[in-house]
Amino acid sequence: MLTTRRRFVQTTAMAGGALVLRVVGCSGSGDRVRPARNPLRILILGGTRFIGPPQVEYALERGHTVTLFNRGRTNPHLFPELEKLIGDRNDDLEALRGREWDVVIDNPTTLPRWVRTVGEVLRDATDHFIFVSTLSVYADNSIIDQDETGELLTIDDPTIEQVTGTTYGPLKALSEQEAERAFPGRTTVVRPGLIVGPMDPSDRFTYWPVRVDRGGEVLAPGDGSDVVQFIDARDLGEWMITVAENQYFGIYNATGPEVPMPMMEMLTGMKDALGSDATFTWADAEWLAEQGVRPWSHMPVWFPEVEGMEGFSRFSIARALEKGLTFRPLAVTTRDTVEWHKTRPQEKQENMRAGLSAEREAEVLEAWHAAHPDA
Repeated sequence: MLTTRRRFVQTTAMAGGALVLRVVGCSGSGDRVRPARNPLRILILGGTRFIGPPQVEYALERGHTVTLFNRGRTNPHLFPELEKLIGDRNDDLEALRGREWDVVIDNPTTLPRWVRTVGEVLRDATDHFIFVSTLSVYADNSIIDQDETGELLTIDDPTIEQVTGTTYGPLKALSEQEAERAFPGRTTVVRPGLIVGPMDPSDRFTYWPVRVDRGGEVLAPGDGSDVVQFIDARDLGEWMITVAENQYFGIYNATGPEVPMPMMEMLTGMKDALGSDATFTWADAEWLAEQGVRPWSHMPVWFPEVEGMEGFSRFSIARALEKGLTFRPLAVTTRDTVEWHKTRPQEKQENMRAGLSAEREAEVLEAWHAAHPDA
């Protein structure tokens, strides 16, 4: 039955019936979404945190039937109308047994064991397994325009399950291999970079529009020419449903924008979108390092183009673009992120997980002006 279904969907996709997104406009425009010609039964592992809700919302708009499988702990109030299967990737997959879905989307996996055990249960229960991986699987960040054939990170002990900055990439690479092993020829691996927008728990991107919205003098890293890459979770979610509808198998780097964006363009774009009075004081990377201001954490999104990291924000996304990946304007992501941030509990608004506190930023700016009186 599954093989017949797969051939049917492939045939209709080739006829042009599956890749129909919106009546007018582009992704993020708010235009009415056309229903898919061939509704799918979609199982989403996770589905209620950050990247999941945009997938669910767009899938429902397209007329698909969505089932969620998770522990029922994160945002359990979301999507009360959906079928929700309760279980745990560690030790309870019983709710998945004896069922079939056209597509399974695996959002939260960090451990190869999780993919392996799900594969044991679902290998004969679906036509298509979509695994969310990461650009962090690549071994060499010096390569500009690195595509999906790049060498991957490895780990000496593949049984390690402690996720750290060192093990995260290799464990994701092993998870990709487990996915292909369980669903040979039926797997799509999606490798996003920095995912941004409303509901982002990391605050990495959120720091910047919130800081720009506050206005005044803003400490900015480098000279503004270092490029950045990121993707709105809603663009990623919508495209993944497109991938499901068209059965695009294989591996795809999935970040944006279409052309890497200079840091200055990102910040000035945010300023314009928000109507802010912010001014930017650009401090070079070496000086920031001397002050203990680190890229990515204290100055989020940004990483200087130092030797060995030239390709960190210059990954090729040509394959995903060919398969319909699109991006909403920076202004939309900026305004929506600020609006969402203002709905968060006050404690989270005042103590963001990334970036500099207002007090620390003021100290660094004072030190910069003292060291560069003529700047």
